[in-house]
Amino acid sequence: MRLWPAHVDVITLFVEDVARSKAFYANVFELETVYEDANSAVVRFDNLIVNLLDATQAPELIAPAAVAPAGSRFQFTVSVEDVDAACRELAGLGVALLNGPMDRPWGIRTAAFADPDGHVWEFAQD
Repeated sequence: MRLWPAHVDVITLFVEDVARSKAFYANVFELETVYEDANSAVVRFDNLIVNLLDATQAPELIAPAAVAPAGSRFQFTVSVEDVDAACRELAGLGVALLNGPMDRPWGIRTAAFADPDGHVWEFAQD
């Protein structure tokens, strides 16, 4: 028997400008801020909380690990009904795509974009 649940409740993203990131998530995903202090803003998807934390506060959270300087090492995926329509909506919000829309060999249609700090998001359609 496992001692922990099999789901993720909160993801913390280290960001350079909390206000800029908060505005991005409010604009793109229409998320409300559910908590805010001098170093973070917390937004909620249906089943996931995302903590946008000032990167200067990150070292104390993850010590002795180092905060990565740049580049993405993960991607978040959000299922949508119509990737092409979602991309048109992103374009209307001034969000540039990293790639796509494209049909993947494993049977889904995807498009990727990044938040202001380079965290990569993907829209995916069956």
